[in-house]
Amino acid sequence: MFYVIGLGLGDCKDITVKGLEIIKKCDRLYLESYTSILSCPAEELEEFYGQKPIIADRELVEQQAEVILEGANEKNIAFLVVGDPFGATTHTDLILRAKQNGIKVKVIHNASIMNAVGCCGLQLYTFGETISIPYWTDTWKPDSFFEKIIGNYKRNLHTLCLLDIKVKEPTLESLTKKKREYMPPLFMSVKEASRQLLEILRDQKNNESGITEESLCIGLARVGSDEESIIACSLKKMAEVDLGPPLHCMVIAGPTLHPLELEYVEQFKI
Repeated sequence: MFYVIGLGLGDCKDITVKGLEIIKKCDRLYLESYTSILSCPAEELEEFYGQKPIIADRELVEQQAEVILEGANEKNIAFLVVGDPFGATTHTDLILRAKQNGIKVKVIHNASIMNAVGCCGLQLYTFGETISIPYWTDTWKPDSFFEKIIGNYKRNLHTLCLLDIKVKEPTLESLTKKKREYMPPLFMSVKEASRQLLEILRDQKNNESGITEESLCIGLARVGSDEESIIACSLKKMAEVDLGPPLHCMVIAGPTLHPLELEYVEQFKI
């Protein structure tokens, strides 16, 4: 069997009882390491699970899936995912590849940021389409995601913004070389994301979206861990907020909040 197991959001103990029981009987474990991270080191996972997981970076998962799936017809192999297994399209693709090869697949769900974001007080059914904010470079500044934020805002829906993560990303210079060289890990902060959003707003000649630098935003960091941090303020102020270590995400609130939402969010305002 090929198992895809959600680990939850905090540390090694957030795994479900069912997930832990399966891990104990697996012959091989992979830990996906590029769409999210836990707040504990891999060594703690090894100690808690009783087995050392193989770190699976983007290159291994997307280009060498057959290595992960090898032997899954005769052995139990687990692919561990921070959050929920279906939080990233990469994992859907891996499951499809397994099924195409006649491998039995079982998914063990867990909490993800998609539902845990409710901790900020905004009601889950008032969220619209989730978007991802990528890191900009000097020559590449994509902003197509902003149209989705506008679409949500006009329908009085909140937008969960997932912030870019770069783990084991090859440098541009090394792509033409035989030997890969990698950039140091990068985790986008709410401060960086807010500054990019403000730049998009400034570049809009006719801003009819209703979103301004004074629009309400909520910054979240390390959701699900003991060091969870939540701040609510304007987009302009969020560009100066330091929420500490990763992982961060942020919410662009809709223009009109329910009275219960207003009351709950008030405790997080600067």
